[in-house]
Amino acid sequence: MSSEQDFRIAVLGGGAAGFFAAIRCKEMHPHADVVLVEATGKLLSKVKVSGGGRCNVTTAAPDRQFLLQGYPRGSRQLKGLFHRFDNHDAMDWFESKGVELYTQEDGRVFPISDNSQTIVDLLIDQARECGVQIKSRTRVSALEQSGSSSWTLQTGSTPIIADKVIICIGGSPKRSGLEWLETLGHDIVDPVPSLFTFNMPGNPITELTGLSVPSAMVSLIGTKLHSSGPLLITHWGMSGPAILKMSALAARELADMEYTFEIRIRWCGDKPEEHLRSVITETMRSSGGKQMYSYTPFEIPKRLWSFLLGKCDFRSDHHWSDLGKKGINKLVDMLMNDTYNVQGKTTFKEEFVTCGGISLQSVNMKTMESKTAPGIYFAGEVLDIDGITGGYNFQAAWTTAYVAGELAS
Repeated sequence: MSSEQDFRIAVLGGGAAGFFAAIRCKEMHPHADVVLVEATGKLLSKVKVSGGGRCNVTTAAPDRQFLLQGYPRGSRQLKGLFHRFDNHDAMDWFESKGVELYTQEDGRVFPISDNSQTIVDLLIDQARECGVQIKSRTRVSALEQSGSSSWTLQTGSTPIIADKVIICIGGSPKRSGLEWLETLGHDIVDPVPSLFTFNMPGNPITELTGLSVPSAMVSLIGTKLHSSGPLLITHWGMSGPAILKMSALAARELADMEYTFEIRIRWCGDKPEEHLRSVITETMRSSGGKQMYSYTPFEIPKRLWSFLLGKCDFRSDHHWSDLGKKGINKLVDMLMNDTYNVQGKTTFKEEFVTCGGISLQSVNMKTMESKTAPGIYFAGEVLDIDGITGGYNFQAAWTTAYVAGELAS
């Protein structure tokens, strides 16, 4: 074994997981030679654009059980890891380094600067202060075992020899991007997109582009999958947290459907049918003289309300007192069972993640070390772990990188 001064750890990938793992390596093993290798000239590029340029660093989920619900894939394996480093630990870490955070009503956590550059600068500065060597524009073409306890990273110039390697290269859109890791004995789960918006070409609802509904429930017809949250109507279809969550929950199913499917929308969220009928009945009693198109008792934007009434074939001069039993049934059904055909997806670039990657069966999920290639560790999106929108994917990166960085030292 190398002496402490000669011990080298190579971290592949200059994203969130790569920087966090490299920093943790130096915290645990300050005399080790830690080198971070990034293929491109861009460091922390996804951190830079995340959250609309504000960087949604994590979620304020109140406890670990709630936190685990945000991971369609990997939740069982993350359970133990979160005991080592969870979202509250992450918030404490950033604030201990001088970055003040705040939590929005929806649970997303941002730097108080509302500027992702704050997080980018912090991670780069922390890495440099710890003594991490950063090698950008250095592409690794192969990873080969050299001797019984070291690895050679083949680059376009001088090879890098390392005692331990932490792979944090992010998600690959194609299986071919992971084949070099497959040759080392790792099983690959075919990657498919997650966190994307729904295309509805030619649907009249796209004329309401820019309109947002505060609380809707979206269901994938033919499955038991559903999601809730704000919904945004765009010029190409639908987006917003409710849609992005559904795209994550149903990533595999939607890929199998070749992104042609049908969704059902409940425009009043999880409000039960009895509640809707009660509100409508009370409105007929107390506001019967008002025209339906000009007055809604529900938290639905007026333009969408008019659109839904039009789908119900109600006249423009229809009064609430004119509704009748059949009208009530028709309106309730529209509010609870409005259906739309989806034909295709659009990448939500700020949040895009990959479902799939290195199979968790190939990794010791207590240490993040490869089961087939000792000395190789994994962290971040390269693993078959992904979460819903709202800071969950960054949290998986912080957690897996923290454990890999600590135990690879």
